[in-house]
Amino acid sequence: MKNSIENNAMRLDKWLWAARFFKTRALAQKHIELGRVLVNGSKVKNSKNISAGDVVDLTLNSLPYKFKVLSLNHQRRPALEARLLYEEDMKTAAEREAQKLLDQAGRISAAYPDGRPTKRNRRQLDRVKRGDW
Repeated sequence: MKNSIENNAMRLDKWLWAARFFKTRALAQKHIELGRVLVNGSKVKNSKNISAGDVVDLTLNSLPYKFKVLSLNHQRRPALEARLLYEEDMKTAAEREAQKLLDQAGRISAAYPDGRPTKRNRRQLDRVKRGDW
């Protein structure tokens, strides 16, 4: 009986780690505790058992992910195999790509896209603003 349950269900934090959403299980647990992971639309704990067919909503780096669990794997496998564990919602993927483009555009129009100016660059900017150049 126990063996059949283990094959049909798996801890959420372990599955997120095996599916390569997080580098460690501790990071997966932290995101679950912070409420950034929802299973079937409800907030869950680390020890929540998930099974094939569950829908997981994840917010990672302020970007939305929504996917359906297709299968379970109790070992962390290569990325190509990990992608076979879930099917991503295309609408959410499109929203995420649009958000990435907006973030990228925001960085380009920033005052200092390459970081703060050096002391030498600051002096040159001040000279240009005063009209001494």
